Amino acid sequence: MISGISKKVITFSFLLINFLHPSKSAEFLKTTKNINNRYIKSPLLNKSDLEILSNSHKNIFSNNFYDDTAFVKFLKKKPDSLLVAKAENQQELIIQSNKQSEINDVIYAEGNVFVSYRGGLLKADKLVYDKLNKKIEAKGNITLILGDQIFRVSQLEYSFISEKGYLLDVKGNINSNTLIDDIASNFSLSDSNKLESLLDFKKKEVINTPNNLENWLFLTDKMTIEGDKWKSKKAIFSNDLLELKQVKLAINSLEVFPINEKLRFKSSLNYLILEEKLSIPFWLGSRNFNFNKFQPANTWNFGYDNLDKDGYFIGRKLNSIDINDDFVFELEPQFLIQRSLKGYTKSFVNKGESITSDKVKRNAGFQDYFALKSQIKGRINNWDLEIDKNLNSLDLDKFSDAFRFETKLNKEINFLGTKWDKTFYGIYRERVWNGSLGEAEIYSGYGSKLQKENTWVVNGIKKKEFLSFGLANITAEALNTKNLVTNLKGNFFYSLDQKFPISIQDSKNKSIDISYRYIPQPINKGLSLDTRLEASYSFYENGDHQEYLGLGIGPELILGNFKNKTFDYTRISLFPFYKFDSGESVFKFDHNYEKFTLNIAFDQQLFGPVILKSIGTLNLTNDSDDYGEFIDSKISLNWKKRSYEIGMFYQPHNQAGGISFSLYGFK
Repeated sequence: MISGISKKVITFSFLLINFLHPSKSAEFLKTTKNINNRYIKSPLLNKSDLEILSNSHKNIFSNNFYDDTAFVKFLKKKPDSLLVAKAENQQELIIQSNKQSEINDVIYAEGNVFVSYRGGLLKADKLVYDKLNKKIEAKGNITLILGDQIFRVSQLEYSFISEKGYLLDVKGNINSNTLIDDIASNFSLSDSNKLESLLDFKKKEVINTPNNLENWLFLTDKMTIEGDKWKSKKAIFSNDLLELKQVKLAINSLEVFPINEKLRFKSSLNYLILEEKLSIPFWLGSRNFNFNKFQPANTWNFGYDNLDKDGYFIGRKLNSIDINDDFVFELEPQFLIQRSLKGYTKSFVNKGESITSDKVKRNAGFQDYFALKSQIKGRINNWDLEIDKNLNSLDLDKFSDAFRFETKLNKEINFLGTKWDKTFYGIYRERVWNGSLGEAEIYSGYGSKLQKENTWVVNGIKKKEFLSFGLANITAEALNTKNLVTNLKGNFFYSLDQKFPISIQDSKNKSIDISYRYIPQPINKGLSLDTRLEASYSFYENGDHQEYLGLGIGPELILGNFKNKTFDYTRISLFPFYKFDSGESVFKFDHNYEKFTLNIAFDQQLFGPVILKSIGTLNLTNDSDDYGEFIDSKISLNWKKRSYEIGMFYQPHNQAGGISFSLYGFK
């Protein structure tokens, strides 16, 4: 019921692991030891480079967290002269500073201190390194850079022997898409524009990254290190790069540790904090966590499903259970409110009848008042595995009718020079809504599909392309009878969507600032024309086949800026779509029935962040029994803000509803 929000996300904890873990079998320290001279000569820096550091001392190490102009200029001036840009196999800890001294094998570095190790870069005001005990201490305006990850720390202590230490007042900017790669690889300073962006922790302007949530702000008062385990009593994450006020994730009792070359995320009870007022609790347990698929508002799940649950229900997700290092089990018991109040159910067929028979009214016992939803997620080698189970009654006599199951195994592969999504799947008792034909039942099936999606812009025309190939063995409800039939099905599908600007006021600036309270990106107002081309071909083991060519074209009108409090945004879309089809399917669930439809969408801001959204498909096929009726529809009332959106929705066509939640990404 809750839609969350590619990939590779954990937390800051292990960003220092490459920097702080030396090679234990070799001495790894290299310093410049001209103690008496202000400018220390080395093959890494010449005198003019160090003069830049010295003259910029006040700017670089000011207390302003966001002022690093001089540091950026220095790194951009001669990046090739820095060892940290070339040290792909660097195993030495290299310390550079304005002043250095060594007493009893303890090195004291002060003023513009730079430390590089294995591609990582650390700068600080002061640093002490005990060579015998292999202990490092840094204080004052500490900055740590690893690839796209940048952190500020007020104090750092770490022992390479005991592998224990701590960091204080940690503030960071995490790029989740490159996090693992940055930890495993060396840092390169070749892209100065990217570097300058990294050092700008607090953003004055940001650009929305649709369907891609990868940049996060991170804060914690203290991070402790105990070997491979990193801990924090409380850590804050936020996708709101502008002000940290709209939405936060408060992660309590945070622990991060590696298992089988992967980073594991563990915490206790956590909170999604909206507008610094509303706190929604959620559990994460212990898992390989992905913020891109984060669904925080599902600790308690309130929804509506009339077909399987007889109406309203409430669910409570329990703590996640680790099956092993790679798999996690989640369980959600549900109480079916409306079924318990009515005392009967209309979600099942008569006892002993076929699963495709008409559902009838049956008395509901105590076991029928409860349902279970469970999920197993994990990885097998490079494949993502997901197993979903739903049990809509605890009455064992109804088990075969109440149980639904789906499993997916997928990963991204390279094929024909491009990236594709490869999926193997298996299903038992899946409901499918097929327009005027209504609900259809897939009893069981297994198969594979290969698909890819591309989006691009040409001369202001937005294009989206989708291509899919599939092959499956399916047992499902027949097209013209209630019998179950089994057939092998192959399918090819292609679609191309295009948006042509007719009279569009394009926003000159694609970025937004703090004045954008309700939307993640500027609105392009005006009139545009949407088109769609679809082609589909399906063939079946018994020799049947069906195919169609679909064409659609229609206007979309957008008014307002969504910045004022009332009625400052309206969207209206009309999209007629016609299919030139032939043949017929063996099954009911995938038969091409409606030739002519009209998709209608209407969105309207009401007050502040409150917006009404509605979409429906009107059947205009003359010989259809449902001519002139909506065969697919959804209406929702949402609270829409710059960095998140939450709402309640209802789908009249299949009598289902629930709560939706989304987080928006920025860079």
